[in-house]
Amino acid sequence: MNKEKKFSREEGGQGAGMLYIVPTPVGNLEDMTFRAVNVLRSADLILAEDTRTSSVLMKHYDIHVRMESHHKFNEHRTVELLKERILSGLNVALVSDAGTPGISDPGFLLVRTCSEAGIEVRTLPGATALIPAVVTSGFPCDRFCFEGFLPVKKGRQTRLRELAAEPRTMVFYESPYRLVRTLEQFAEHFGAERRCCVSREISKLHEEHRRGTLAEVAAWYREHEPKGEIVITVEGMPA
Repeated sequence: MNKEKKFSREEGGQGAGMLYIVPTPVGNLEDMTFRAVNVLRSADLILAEDTRTSSVLMKHYDIHVRMESHHKFNEHRTVELLKERILSGLNVALVSDAGTPGISDPGFLLVRTCSEAGIEVRTLPGATALIPAVVTSGFPCDRFCFEGFLPVKKGRQTRLRELAAEPRTMVFYESPYRLVRTLEQFAEHFGAERRCCVSREISKLHEEHRRGTLAEVAAWYREHEPKGEIVITVEGMPA
């Protein structure tokens, strides 16, 4: 019997299963950990943000476990049922399309619900776009703040005004379609000379890190249409 499954049955308590949060590669499939593969293989059920996307990864690692969809459009409706299934003894692994579930992806609601019900939740270390981006930026990363995706409309300007005086390195996720506008807004609120790094397609074939002032990087992407997954790292307000 796989060690992960044996351990979870013994530790889950009174026949309860466990919930595993399993990071998946943000780019290169080889970024998958040995433990993540073993957990997915030994799970009774895999919850996937998009089963079509995750099926590519499962096929690559020869994982043949039943998958069900778990995403932001159905999680509120299914979370209680999933809790009961885990309490009854089911070992469940949650994956998102890429990276660590719960980090700007579905996962938080299920983790909270299971934790409150006394279900043991294990989050595996693994891939996320956040850490490679902040380390590669060259800005201080002993302390930083992660903002994820800023509000698209309501509350966006207020948050930008609040962050203008943030002394720590700031990290944002953004769509390539909004990148230029976001950099322009950063320049407006933080100052055009504030330095930044735009990390694109981390761990993929066309990985790119574009550094410069907010004004310089915005100008670059006005002339070179950005594509792929985007992480923006901005230096904090100078002392």
